Order: sequence, then structure tokens, then C-alpha cells
Amino acid sequence: MHPDHSDPQPLSATRPVRRTIDPTSAERRVGRHRAPEPPRRGPARSVPGRIAVATGVTCCLGLVGVVGVGEAAAPPNLTVSEALADRAATEQRVSRDLTRVAPPVAAPAAPVPTATPSPAPVRKKAPRKAVRPAHPRPVAGLDQRQMDNAKAVVDVGRDMGLPRRALVVAVATAMQESDLYNLASDVLPESFDQPHQGSGSDHDSVGLFQQRPSSGWGTVAQLMRPAYAARAFYTALAEVPGWEDMSVTAAAQAVQVSAFPDAYAKHEDRATTVVAALT
Repeated sequence: MHPDHSDPQPLSATRPVRRTIDPTSAERRVGRHRAPEPPRRGPARSVPGRIAVATGVTCCLGLVGVVGVGEAAAPPNLTVSEALADRAATEQRVSRDLTRVAPPVAAPAAPVPTATPSPAPVRKKAPRKAVRPAHPRPVAGLDQRQMDNAKAVVDVGRDMGLPRRALVVAVATAMQESDLYNLASDVLPESFDQPHQGSGSDHDSVGLFQQRPSSGWGTVAQLMRPAYAARAFYTALAEVPGWEDMSVTAAAQAVQVSAFPDAYAKHEDRATTVVAALT
């Protein structure tokens, strides 16, 4: 067996490995005449090995840089993890510095006003006036036609703003002159062409107040309208000085100039009742 070959016997766990050295082989390995050994490719010369080495070097350089920076800001006795934690705290404090310049904030765009429809004006309803029935209930022994004529006389006096005393005088006068009926005249045939509720024969007197067209009170057609006849009476009454202080008889006689001046007094109580029912 050649000295360079190993023992062909199997090795045991208890038997040490022994090698014999050939003098000739030993001469080739030492001295200036030793034969060069074939180059061996270590792990650093292969491509995967080079990549591993380069990666390890890069990591080491990065760790050295981190440790170097930590050592500059921290005491020399700090470990690497403590240095990294201290560096993170330092950077956090710096990021919260109040003296830093805030980034410019874009101004919010002004909202475009939208047209708002104006609310419809609320119309206030006028207070309703007390509406009296067209045909008031008769009082003081009057029938419906008499009560309707009395209402026409009272309404005109109220429209003219006259006091209640004038209303009582007017109703009492109409009770005496026509018994509150709108009368035509037997002397004036044209009076029958107007709405009427009977007739009389006292000269040319017509209507509720038996006013005479010949005395200037108005035309037959005018005097046959209860509202016109009442207004004519009130106008004449207002021209009588001190009529407010006169009795019903005296005030009525000052307007009518009747041949029976005391006849109006008997109608005062009934006239007062009718006016009270219509006002």
C-alpha cells in the first residue's frame, strides 16, 4: 500500500486515526523544493459566498454607523438597543418643536351662495266684524217689516257716527209718522211706482218720515228709500242747536214741525228697546 493512501480498514469510534508520513512525501511539502498545491476554492470565492460576504459587510457597516451616531448622543456605556431608543426619542422631540415652520395651509374655497326663495308674505286676516242677521228678530211688538225698517234707520245713524240718543229720536219719529212702514202717497201717483208698504193721504208726504218732496227733502224716488230718508232726517237733526239736551219730543218736533208736537213722546220707550236690540 502506498504511504499516501489511508488505511482501508474501517474506523471505529474508539480507534484513533493514524497516518504515516512518507519521507519522500514530506520532502515535497517542506522546503524550497516543495511542489505547489492546487488552489482550493474557499466559500468566499464562489458566487453565493461573495453575496453572503457582501451582505454581512453591509450589515456590519450599518450597525457600526448606528452605534457611532448613538455613541455621539448617548453616554459610552449604553447598549445598541438603548442608543437606538434614545435616538428615536430625540427625533420625536425634534419633530414636536414649536419653532418649526408650519406648512402652508390652503385657504378654504368660499361657498357659492345659493339663491333662497323668499317666503311668501303672510297676509293677516282682518278681524271679522260682527255680522247681524239681515232680518233681525222683531221686538217691542213690531212685525218683521217694521223691524227691518227700524234696522235701516239705525244702521245709517251708526254709519254717520251719531250717538244713541239720535237713533232713539229717529226711530220714535218714524213710529209716529208712518208706524215704521214705507208709505206711498195717494196724492202722488208716481210714488206707487216705488217699493212701498202702504199709502197715506197727508198732502204729498211719503216714506218712513213722511217727508214732502215739495218742501225740498228730495225726489219721490229718493224719499221712498228708507236709507235716504233716514240720512235726510239725521242731517236736519244735527243742524238743530243743542238737540242732545232736548227731549225726544222737542228734538223730533224741531225737525218735523208737526201739527202734533207732543205725539212723539209716547214712542220713546219702545224706540229705546228697538235701538238696544239693533246695536
